Amino acid sequence: MSIISLIIKREFIAKVRNKSFVVMTFLSPLLFVAIAVFIGYLSSMKAETKKIAIHDETGIFVSDFLKENKKGAEFKYLNLSEIDLKALKDSITKENFSGLIVIPKMDKTKDLESKIEFISNNSPSISFIENTQDIIGNKITKLNLEEAKLDTLAIQKAQSNVNIHLVKASGEESLKGLNEIKIAIGGAFGYLIMMFIIIYGNMVMRSVIEEKTNRIIEIIISSVKPFQLMIGKIVGTSLAGILQFMIWAIIGLGLMFAASAFFGVNVGPTSRISPEMMQTAQHQLSGSAQMYITELWNLPIASIIIGFVIYFIGGYFLYSSFYAAIGAAVDNQTDSQQFLLPILMPLILSVYIGFFTVVNDPHGTVAVAFSMIPLTSPIVMLMRIPFGVPWWQIAISVSLLFATFFLVVWFAAKIYRVGILMYGKKPTWKELYKWLKY
Repeated sequence: MSIISLIIKREFIAKVRNKSFVVMTFLSPLLFVAIAVFIGYLSSMKAETKKIAIHDETGIFVSDFLKENKKGAEFKYLNLSEIDLKALKDSITKENFSGLIVIPKMDKTKDLESKIEFISNNSPSISFIENTQDIIGNKITKLNLEEAKLDTLAIQKAQSNVNIHLVKASGEESLKGLNEIKIAIGGAFGYLIMMFIIIYGNMVMRSVIEEKTNRIIEIIISSVKPFQLMIGKIVGTSLAGILQFMIWAIIGLGLMFAASAFFGVNVGPTSRISPEMMQTAQHQLSGSAQMYITELWNLPIASIIIGFVIYFIGGYFLYSSFYAAIGAAVDNQTDSQQFLLPILMPLILSVYIGFFTVVNDPHGTVAVAFSMIPLTSPIVMLMRIPFGVPWWQIAISVSLLFATFFLVVWFAAKIYRVGILMYGKKPTWKELYKWLKY
């Protein structure tokens, strides 16, 4: 055990004392915060209002479009029905307007459904087209009802707006969208683990490749078992990565609060919402917000935090062992690319499983199964924990995760034992299988 601790200490000190490690530890948060502040500044800037010309030969629809002209709106509609259509098309070519809506005169209003055109030099957004179609469609529907001599006002009054109240079996009122909030919390932690694995897993692989190419490993391996060396390298490098990540988080959060306080730049998702709208929303949703806060406090916060720490460490250790095995098998990072895809695929799969399966059925067979599989459990199980997971499932999942970690390290050590003496040759999957049998 003392040998492993010495290796861990050596790897940790070697990484921490590296000049590039020190520089990036303090420089990266500055870059991230600078980008966040810049994005917040850009999002707070008002976009240029786009002018949309309307040529309505029917004279029926233009008033509905002009009602959409509000202060600060993205689009401003102009009634240019009296101007010659050819001249308007020429103005579009010269980019005097962002677009032109052409509504021809037809004998039957229903024929307009497929005859209306939008002329623009650029492709319009889907939201703009859908909004335009809704305005015209609602107007045509109203005209059709009036033509059929139906009372449109009576029809509007007859339409119902059903609002189902959610109630728990205990009698307490439940809230809509609570499942989405839970999956968002679990997904945020899971995504953080995935990014950490991708960023810092390469650090372990580079460390193994570097020692292999420098032939230092041939001296070290003579007095240390491959398994001990692999465990030490993975844990030592991982601790250095965790330390760097913690420093990033502390410095980054501190700089974001400082930027928000001193420069008045909002870096959160509410940067584009005006204070008036925020105040109105707070008054309207004060009761609901209190209920949401209460529900969030009722979540298994301790389980979520503890689960995050455990799966954070276990998931990173597991995937680091895969990265170490790849580093032992190849001579340079270029050759390692062919082995990275099979490692990254389970991570990508776990994200999709989490967002598309757990949110619909967190306790279903698929969600439970993938929360037990070690390659996907760090992300899928974290997404399930906010919904409440039995302790025996978490215990089985964690046990399988760390057992798989030690198993992969054992296999990596066997590859390591043969791979350190292989130079100038890129191994195949068949050769790697042979190395495992030695």
